[in-house]
Amino acid sequence: MPQKSTSQPAAEPATPDRDDARRGSVHRLQMPEAEQARQEAKPAQPNRRAGGRVVLPQRSRVLVGSWKWMTPTLVAASVLAAATSLSIPPLLAIPLLLAAIGLPYLTPRLDPPVIKGTAALQRQFVMIGGLVVAPMIAFSAAILLWLSQGGLAWTSGLSALVGASTVGSAFLYRRLNAMFSAQIGVWAMPALFYGGLIGLGGMFVLCMTAFVIIRRESELQSQLDKKLQREERDRKRAEHILRDYEETGQGWFWETDRRGQLTYVSRPVAEALGYTQETMVGRPLNDLFDLADRDDESERTLTFHISARSPFSELAVRSAIRDEERWWSVTGRPLYDTFDNFVGFRGAGTDLTEKRRSQEKATRLARYDSLTGLANRFLMSQTLEKILGAPQELNRTCAVFLLDLDRFKQVNDTLGHPVGDELLKQVSVRLEGVVGEHGQVGRLGGDEFQVILPGTHKREELGELAHRIISSLSQPYGIEDHRVVIGASVGVAIAPDDGVTSEAIIRNADLALYAAKDGGRGRFHFYANDLHSEAEARRELEQDLRDAVTHGQLELFYQPVVSAADEEIVGFEALLRWNHHVKGWMQPQKFVEIAEDCGLIEQIGEWALRTACHELSTWPENVRCAVNVSPLQFANPNFPTVVTNAVAQAGIDPSRLELEITESVFLTDDSNTDQMFAALKRVGVRLALDDFGTGYSSLGYLKKAPFDKIKIDQSFVRGATETGSRNGAIITSITSLAQALDMDTTAEGVETLDELDLIRMLGCSHIQGYIYDKPLSRDVVMKRLQAGLKATASGPRSARAARQKMLRKVELSHGATKYRGTIRNISVTGAMIEGLWNVPDNTVFDLQISETVSLKVTSRWCYEGRMGVQFDRPLERDFNGNIKVIADATPAARKSLLRDAG
Repeated sequence: MPQKSTSQPAAEPATPDRDDARRGSVHRLQMPEAEQARQEAKPAQPNRRAGGRVVLPQRSRVLVGSWKWMTPTLVAASVLAAATSLSIPPLLAIPLLLAAIGLPYLTPRLDPPVIKGTAALQRQFVMIGGLVVAPMIAFSAAILLWLSQGGLAWTSGLSALVGASTVGSAFLYRRLNAMFSAQIGVWAMPALFYGGLIGLGGMFVLCMTAFVIIRRESELQSQLDKKLQREERDRKRAEHILRDYEETGQGWFWETDRRGQLTYVSRPVAEALGYTQETMVGRPLNDLFDLADRDDESERTLTFHISARSPFSELAVRSAIRDEERWWSVTGRPLYDTFDNFVGFRGAGTDLTEKRRSQEKATRLARYDSLTGLANRFLMSQTLEKILGAPQELNRTCAVFLLDLDRFKQVNDTLGHPVGDELLKQVSVRLEGVVGEHGQVGRLGGDEFQVILPGTHKREELGELAHRIISSLSQPYGIEDHRVVIGASVGVAIAPDDGVTSEAIIRNADLALYAAKDGGRGRFHFYANDLHSEAEARRELEQDLRDAVTHGQLELFYQPVVSAADEEIVGFEALLRWNHHVKGWMQPQKFVEIAEDCGLIEQIGEWALRTACHELSTWPENVRCAVNVSPLQFANPNFPTVVTNAVAQAGIDPSRLELEITESVFLTDDSNTDQMFAALKRVGVRLALDDFGTGYSSLGYLKKAPFDKIKIDQSFVRGATETGSRNGAIITSITSLAQALDMDTTAEGVETLDELDLIRMLGCSHIQGYIYDKPLSRDVVMKRLQAGLKATASGPRSARAARQKMLRKVELSHGATKYRGTIRNISVTGAMIEGLWNVPDNTVFDLQISETVSLKVTSRWCYEGRMGVQFDRPLERDFNGNIKVIADATPAARKSLLRDAG
């Protein structure tokens, strides 16, 4: 904004710009620092004449413009002198009077507008001598000539000289050099002709004084001019800097009048709004901003400050720029005149858009997972806290799912973290797809996810959702030409039943998750009160396992593998056993998973491999030994070296060692797996595919994986002899596939004679199970081998269905007679009922299990108040292995229907 200097002579007319400048100078101390610097940096605006020449303000001329009025003054003095003396000037005095009268009149034309350069002092002498001294000497000489010829009275002549001297001094006020020169010009002639030596001496002193004063005044004027020029350069430099500040978008300035209308706004801001600076002047300040989208959390808005006339600093407001979200940080202060009247606001602004975007990005990073875009641990915790802290107690209900991906670590270790990251992204998409709008999904870190479902939900609904989540996440993933298969385990806790604080709910959901993992992974589990003791027991068991590994307390037992053709032992499978100092012999499934979770499995696996090879060296040459290999061992690139060293140290033929590998090693389906198989085959060991058909991979790997044997999981053997079972057809398919691929087959878990007969009939080449022997200790194996390799089957003729203990009051109807009893255990084919005596075999009853479930049953035996019944048709099990008619019962009925005793 233009600003005029406030030090121009009063004789020059005032302008609106100059008035604004005066007002700006009054309030300079009240302005924002940036704006104050900008205003102070503005150079003083020069006056412009018609010719376009620039004249510096204040003392830019030697003589003031009023010196031309000396002409009428001298005319008046001459006329008065003539009138008072009743005489006219002599002829010789008339040219002098005309020169004295005419020269001052030429002052505006002959006085240069600007004094610059090295000739400034000489020019001053010339201008003062020609326009001041010369006319005054001429006037004084004319008066003296007039006096000397007797035409003019001394009083009149002296009055004319004194009057000319006084008025001239008045016209030359603040021009000391010119004023002294005028006095010298007036009194030089009288002193010269009438003053004598004293007059001449006084005049000399006066001339020297005038010379010194003129010289000093010229020096001061020169210094002042240089100072003004220097200030002008500084102002222009500051103005350019501030203009660059505006033009480059670093900041901008604004000013309003007392009505809140703009009197100035920076050009870039006006153009960004679609206007020019001129059209923005007079518009309300609020037109710059979109105040409808202000920060509602701010207690003092821009409107408040403007109306309250209070200063504000760095206030974030959204701009009114169309089709663009831009934020400004605005600072402003009110302006007051010398009478403390409010005259408007003046301030500055900076672009806040990038900073705000960075803040929003930082806020998002603080609340959302950067990899998957899901809510992070912090936001999930906030969500749960908000639900549990709701004002209404009815609104404090929710269900929390904790999810853990099974075998995710193996993907990271074998395929690398980029593939693992992509897998997590796909998992998050599937998880959000299953949960939908019913709840919030978050990633807590690593492969841990959380789902929060607000409101009250039935356990059946939660179980169905958990099942869908597990099923969805267990489907194969395609990542960079890799086929990846993982699983998921889910723990569920419900508020407020399982806790009223977020800490309690998360802890209990975590305990439920561990219980799901302990149950075999790929499962879900609801929280129960006894899980705390189970978690503590797990922790203690992990510590005991570490001690057992350190002190060599683990043992290997060996279960015979028998040829189906001649019933001779052809090998043994090495099975890990642990005789706990308190709990006694522990099943491997209870501690192997703990070993995998705590990182002990590779150490235990290597020990088992070396121990089995050492024992194998003492057995007959035609007997093999099979050792189970963990997927974590298989993923270790050094595993072939470990196998080679173990075989070499034991001094055995590598073909006598058989490594049993599960299908889970194929979940990555990459070149590393193929290279590992090739390396193991170069060592010379045999490879067996363990638990065939229970994994997650397709049959495609059988085309290239060099297996020597396929082991049929006992889950297919169990129940294969039951009527309507499809297990026999599956076993037939497996044996046919193995024969076509020139592989042996081993059926695991054969326990009854009818299962043995079926397995032989279906073409399995080898049999392993309790029908021949349980796992044997090292010493028993040696005795067994010394007795010969012949094996004899020994066991029950057939197996009964697995039974589940329970306690349930039921009603039985036989015709019109009703009986009450209690179910003690149940299976899919029958149940044992207490409370009925002396019931004849083959008696048919209608068994009412619940209000909605009724079964037709037949008694098969009855002894001492207990009766065994067979169902008319086998019951079905659900995906969790529970009997379906019990799982489908209503919650109230099921609670009394089933009390699981183990």
